[in-house]
Amino acid sequence: MALQIRIVVPSTTADEVVEIARSHPGVSEISRSKGASLVPEGDVVVLQAVRESVELLLEKLHKLHIDQQGSISVTAPELMISDRLDKAEEEVAGDGADAIIWDEVEKDTNSDSKLTWSYLAFLIIAVQLAGIGIVTNSTIAIVGAMVVGPEFGPLAGLALAVVDRRWKLARRAVLALLIGFPLAMVLTALATAGSVGLGLFTPADVLNNNQATEFIYHPGPYSFIVAVLAGAAGMLSLIGKKSAALVGVFISVTTVPAAGYVAVALVLGEHGRAAGSAVQLFLNVAGIVASAAAVLLIYRMVQRRRPAPTLYSAAHAAATARSVGSRNAFRR
Repeated sequence: MALQIRIVVPSTTADEVVEIARSHPGVSEISRSKGASLVPEGDVVVLQAVRESVELLLEKLHKLHIDQQGSISVTAPELMISDRLDKAEEEVAGDGADAIIWDEVEKDTNSDSKLTWSYLAFLIIAVQLAGIGIVTNSTIAIVGAMVVGPEFGPLAGLALAVVDRRWKLARRAVLALLIGFPLAMVLTALATAGSVGLGLFTPADVLNNNQATEFIYHPGPYSFIVAVLAGAAGMLSLIGKKSAALVGVFISVTTVPAAGYVAVALVLGEHGRAAGSAVQLFLNVAGIVASAAAVLLIYRMVQRRRPAPTLYSAAHAAATARSVGSRNAFRR
């Protein structure tokens, strides 16, 4: 898996960038356009590197304080055909699917942890859908609420903040949770009260023992276990850029349904069920954050223990050159 790294820096710093790239295993191509950048004035250096080596490369580049002089951008080409890249992938330890780039994780969690209008809108809609599913005994509506809910973003941000001690990110994530959930619950409670007044549903039907929604206000050991597994899967999907797995994470946890049940139960005077749903909400949040943070810690420990990749051996380089030559001759 290849990544393209584009670096804009002053010419003097560009010399250091090229020197670092030349000596870094996993870099298959280096190109430099002198004076190509007008604002800021300087050079543009473009590198091709295997994903497994990019985190260590970025650590080296960060020591040059490039962000204060220019910029670093990382993109993933859709397709790249290169024998040099194939050789780099063979020489660098690990697999691209397992490689974690901390700047990438921070960027993703930062953007998803912000208290924005779209975040509030999605959370309010999700909790409203959960409330409707509860009063109508609709499992489909409850599952839909789980999928729509955007709460995993702030929870993942909080996990990263705990591991990396990024307290600014922690405050942002906590603010999104502490404002988003109460606001959505208050609006759902108002909607529930309005529905009762209009006779849209019968409270007695909701309060009867209902197998479809009982799991929401009856938390148990498996509530926390499911949250732990979902949090780990969610963080792994963020690290590995497997967004499809996040849908399963959303459906697994009951944060949004629990918030919706708290609002409905309080309006209907069922304080016991409201308390049980609140406990369910807390268990889900705690389990997701704890397991997501554990995944990040494990990845960090594995990266520290992994030996640094070595430069290509002369023998392997000669063997690769012979192999490439024979393939080219066969193509001709």
